[in-house]
Amino acid sequence: MKFINLICLFLLLTACKKTENNLTKITAKNIAIDSTIASSAKIDSIIAPYSRKMIGEMEKVLSYAPYNFTKKSENRQSNLGNLMADMCYEMANAIFKDKTGSEIDFSMFNNGGLRAIISKGNVTQEDAFNLMPFENELVVVQLSGAKIEELVTYFIDSKSAHPLSKEVALHIKKDAYSLQIKGQNFDKNKTYNVLTSDYLQGGGDRMNFFKNPIQLTKIDYKVRDAIIHYFQQTDTIKATIDNRVTL
Repeated sequence: MKFINLICLFLLLTACKKTENNLTKITAKNIAIDSTIASSAKIDSIIAPYSRKMIGEMEKVLSYAPYNFTKKSENRQSNLGNLMADMCYEMANAIFKDKTGSEIDFSMFNNGGLRAIISKGNVTQEDAFNLMPFENELVVVQLSGAKIEELVTYFIDSKSAHPLSKEVALHIKKDAYSLQIKGQNFDKNKTYNVLTSDYLQGGGDRMNFFKNPIQLTKIDYKVRDAIIHYFQQTDTIKATIDNRVTL
């Protein structure tokens, strides 16, 4: 009996002994998610109310578009780009003024950031999400005159309809350009407050002139929220090709 007890004690001690586990192999496989996988009625019943609510939110009509807004370029502009630059400027300027006591001089974004068109007809919340599906924030950078010159050179060399707000009047000549900002001739000895996104401010789309500004002001306002709020307060959205850029 004593011998049996000793064996039991030995087995108990060895079973409780801590052993070191080492990972020796990792295996993985792809599982295709397609129509062959049956849905779960229980899960579907849980998701359904949220799905209906989300669809309802996305279909909510915010404004009306009297014509299509697209990225089609004309004189380095597009009506969608002009709309984007102007509405973000309008929605952000009051916030920036309350925060700093100063005003934004103009806004600039990138043509590639316009992710969808706005079709003629009712403009819904889904249109705003399609136009800006990312969580980008609006920021204001204070730039030197030299940085503004880099910005203009970038715009000219890219030959793309990057969105510029209507506070700019840029006339591009063959080997030179003239620039007015808010009706005043550009002064390379002044500084200018430029509205853009945090993505571009970090050098996105090679817009390195936005990096290391004299001052960076975060206004805690998402680009998408500015778009939605503008649509909500504008019965009929409008934007045309104008004289902000001329060739």
